[in-house]
Amino acid sequence: MAAKPQRAPAKKKQPAAVETSKSIEDQTRDFLQSGGSIQSIKSGISGQQGSYAARPSGAKK
Repeated sequence: MAAKPQRAPAKKKQPAAVETSKSIEDQTRDFLQSGGSIQSIKSGISGQQGSYAARPSGAKK
């Protein structure tokens, strides 16, 4: 008799967006109250550091 295939565990349901927004709001408030500060960053700037050199727009592939 062949063994019955195992099912993968069900994925946990994601929290509602309202719950997530509230959590971010609470974390931000706690951060600011503990002396943290928020910097304004120009649009288009990323905090990710790439390990490759970006190709200028219009450059050949």
